[in-house]
Amino acid sequence: MKLCIRPHDVGFSTADDLGAKINAMGFQGVQLAIAKAIKGQDGEPDTLTPDICRSIKEGFNSHSVEIPLLGAYFNPVHSNKDYVRKSVAKFADHLRKASLFGAKYVASETGSYNDDPWTYNPKNQTEEAFEEVCSVFRPLADVALESGSYLTIEGAWGHCIYCPAQMERIVKALDNGHIRVTVDIFNYLYEKNYQSRFDILDECLDRFGDKIAVFHIKDFKVCDDGSLKETGIADGIMGWEKMLPKIKKQVPEALLVFEGVQDMPRSLEIFKSYM
Repeated sequence: MKLCIRPHDVGFSTADDLGAKINAMGFQGVQLAIAKAIKGQDGEPDTLTPDICRSIKEGFNSHSVEIPLLGAYFNPVHSNKDYVRKSVAKFADHLRKASLFGAKYVASETGSYNDDPWTYNPKNQTEEAFEEVCSVFRPLADVALESGSYLTIEGAWGHCIYCPAQMERIVKALDNGHIRVTVDIFNYLYEKNYQSRFDILDECLDRFGDKIAVFHIKDFKVCDDGSLKETGIADGIMGWEKMLPKIKKQVPEALLVFEGVQDMPRSLEIFKSYM
């Protein structure tokens, strides 16, 4: 298991500078969203040359930080179909160039009919939504197969793939050997189901545990109004000390990616004590 972080949670700089900071913090790898982290780079196909890819890789690798995962998140059901077309082209380019970064996985969430932000819309939880997401991701699954990389899908309660059962469906619908899953337990939670978070983890492990490549690491508390708010690790109620042993047993090669975690040095120290 590798402990990773999103570089844009550390800063917006060069790969060399970010790699040095991330190594000093104690992380081994990154989930890299190029445009959000690397100065002077937008991650678009016409600018992401092989030399730039290798330069970014070397910047992180020179500080013993790997890039196992690229983030190329987009909304596949956005009403602006020109945006969707361009986003698909960018994602496909990331899949084809992933190996130049040393990466295996390229990840996205599954979006919302609200366009922006990606929040709950009743239409998200329909068969039409499921079929539209499949139709957008299916060609990308083919690109992943051709390029030897992996299309990695992340679900969330407010999105079109809103529960573990739907994730299992889309994995089966798309699977050509190059489909993987990012599990973010917090993303599946809302005010009516957060008490079932351990059951949700078990369901993910049971339904598609052999396809899980990534876990996003977050913690949360319940506010007075019933809403959920992210916290530092162990300042909330997620219960990683109970979850992590199951994950280690069933998905020992998973990437553990800290995502927007508060009080990072202390949170990382506490999380390592659970490993």
